[in-house]
Amino acid sequence: MGTMTEQFDIAIIGAGPGGYAAALRAAELGRSVALIERDATLGGTCLNRGCIPSKALITATHTIDTVHRAAELGVQAHVDGIDYGTLRDYRRHVVETMTGGLAALLAHRGVTVFHGAATDLREIAGTADAETGANLAVTVTGNPVERFRKAQAAEPLDASVVIEAGDVILATGAEPRPLPGIPFAGALIDSTQALELDEFPASAVIVGAGAVAVEFASMWNAAGVDVTLLIRKDRVLSGWNRRTAATLTRELTRQGVKVVKGTAVTRVDTGANLGATVHYTRDGGDEQQVWGEIVLAAIGRDPNTRFDWLARAGVTLDDHGYVACDALGRTHAPHVWAVGDIVAGHALAHRAFEQGVTVAESIARLDPKPVDETTVPQIVFSHPEAACVGLTGQEATADPNLNDVKETAYPMLGNARMLMSGVGGAMTVVSGERADRPDVPVVLGVHIVAPVASDLIAEAEQLVGNRVPLAEAARLIHPHPTFSETLGEALLKADGRPLHTR
Repeated sequence: MGTMTEQFDIAIIGAGPGGYAAALRAAELGRSVALIERDATLGGTCLNRGCIPSKALITATHTIDTVHRAAELGVQAHVDGIDYGTLRDYRRHVVETMTGGLAALLAHRGVTVFHGAATDLREIAGTADAETGANLAVTVTGNPVERFRKAQAAEPLDASVVIEAGDVILATGAEPRPLPGIPFAGALIDSTQALELDEFPASAVIVGAGAVAVEFASMWNAAGVDVTLLIRKDRVLSGWNRRTAATLTRELTRQGVKVVKGTAVTRVDTGANLGATVHYTRDGGDEQQVWGEIVLAAIGRDPNTRFDWLARAGVTLDDHGYVACDALGRTHAPHVWAVGDIVAGHALAHRAFEQGVTVAESIARLDPKPVDETTVPQIVFSHPEAACVGLTGQEATADPNLNDVKETAYPMLGNARMLMSGVGGAMTVVSGERADRPDVPVVLGVHIVAPVASDLIAEAEQLVGNRVPLAEAARLIHPHPTFSETLGEALLKADGRPLHTR
């Protein structure tokens, strides 16, 4: 008896944001789609171990921030403590609602889901099947492999199933990166484990300066955790606009996070006792140490590409393990595509969504435009939030196709809503002239620190992505009094006609 074989137009390996977006768009375009996922639930890191559960916890701790500030506003309120059981149930409910909704949507679109692990990818011998167009085969293994069709009921299949398809999309995601030479163990945990803690720790040491490190530092600090943040440079988010990064670093410090700059971790002791001790040097000096009930290493993520079958299929990787592909996601293997965190660039769910749609449309020969990295917003859900899109002043100045680059800083506390918020902020607009349109300054980048920066950045993305002339952008009217006025006022200032600022 031969191995069970099923045929589809497209097989997608990985059901995170990139994979499921590709599946939804391809199905919308009339393609038959097999979506392969080894986890028990769909949605990948974002829905299960990242964006969604972390924002559920951040939403809860923002409430604590609000209560703590209530006395300043004349409202008598206090926090009696955290019911961790209820908080855990809230987080799980949000995740289950989102993953369940995704499964229902995929079923409604007619996508067939296979629960199992992809263990081989190969070309089918000879020419493509004349009837189906299939020329690639993906082997899926499980105990057993389960198939989910429109009924959303699991259908147990064999321990090994072969899925033949005309195109294969790789969307295998990424995983937390350990400290160099120091594996995760005991109280030294990654972000996935941090989200699964039954209670917040009394003290925590966080190693890292990116979005994950900053979000956990802000969230745990708001909940009363004694937080020490070890960063390598002189500010968090060191790759961002300097003013944005410096403002957020200052706000974290003002709120009680112990930010230790210029550090290099040498080792972490995770003995039989509770907690862990982090040994580090500061600015190349003598070794120092700090203890935490929990130590979170949040120094980045590595692509899940270390599979033997990728190399056998002709998929090549760069030195960092990312899949080598063109701007549309085509790999070096014919009819094999890549999306999401395995492609070098911003490792963000919303970027993966657009990549998935772009690949699905490319397969359907709709000739979509490639994803432009400069139009991908980056967001940190700290308190206050940070967000940016487009180029920094330094990046714009270094671009030979841009001229007369200017950075315009807007004083955020001149905005009434910012003043009421009780937190500091920053707004920088980068503008300049493109070589193909001299004498027409356009918006090249926007960098924000504000309580609602994650929402404000959407307008900025439209300005940057559509190359809107600065003069036209500054003519847009923003409602008063709102946080969004900060962007409107910053654009006016950048255009040389400030209103409520000098």
